[in-house]
Amino acid sequence: MKSLTPSNIAPPFARYAHGALGDAGAQIMVTSGQLGLAADGTIPPSTQAQAEICFANIDAILTEAGATREDVLRINAYVTDRSHMPAYMAARDAWLAKVTSLPASTLMIVSGFTKPEFTVEVEVTAQVPR
Repeated sequence: MKSLTPSNIAPPFARYAHGALGDAGAQIMVTSGQLGLAADGTIPPSTQAQAEICFANIDAILTEAGATREDVLRINAYVTDRSHMPAYMAARDAWLAKVTSLPASTLMIVSGFTKPEFTVEVEVTAQVPR
């Protein structure tokens, strides 16, 4: 994968690339939106803890497909309030800390999810090497 960050436009605000180019011949994999629901059915009260669960779930899905964080082309994330952005971004940046080719990333503010306790949802598009 190749990160795309043209020098003639403003740089990204955080740890992501403006675009990501997949490898020729790789399969594309998409995840459903992952919510901060722990395996035991609990929902942590903090956005960062919920986002960490989202990314842990994404790790499990990537592994199941034969991919890694390095294969993620795009992250789409949703938070229920602007105040949740820093906590989400901290979890995302920690998840991407060792990734060498950064994915594209979009963060949107939405009115809510299926349960009011949820404050963040994350989905990814990745390439799966053949």
